[in-house]
Amino acid sequence: MTIDEQIQQLIEQAPLYGAKTDEIQLIAPVFKAVASQLQYSQYYILQNLEQNWVMTTLKHRTQPNVTKNVVYAYPSLNAVKTSVATEDPQIMALPVPVIQILFQLLAMEPVDSVIFFGPVVDQTGTEVSRQGLRQSIEQYVQSLRGRSSLPPDIA
Repeated sequence: MTIDEQIQQLIEQAPLYGAKTDEIQLIAPVFKAVASQLQYSQYYILQNLEQNWVMTTLKHRTQPNVTKNVVYAYPSLNAVKTSVATEDPQIMALPVPVIQILFQLLAMEPVDSVIFFGPVVDQTGTEVSRQGLRQSIEQYVQSLRGRSSLPPDIA
């Protein structure tokens, strides 16, 4: 499914997530811009049997009391197998469209970032932070307000 198809699906399903279709349409260009910087239109996310995403807590190298929670997004099942050393039957990797990952990131308060890996998982991935995504959306909406008469509470 292309990025545009994923965005259209998210717009159509917005009420299922408690969002308004016009709000999703408004911020869709931000999702598209972020997704276009990633290499794949779908990634595999580790999930438990309840389909909750598996988080990893990372500690700062020099400041061990500074942590952040991340979710890893893998480009393929093979990439998951080569990088994840768990044989836990309670954990599975399921494909998730990239637009859905970005949308979910906005709502997942305990998650600070998603790390999107390329074809070589042992290399540095592309990090998309929840805070950075929110700031991009706020800046985009503010830029639109300057050009039109959007209601002030849209973002």
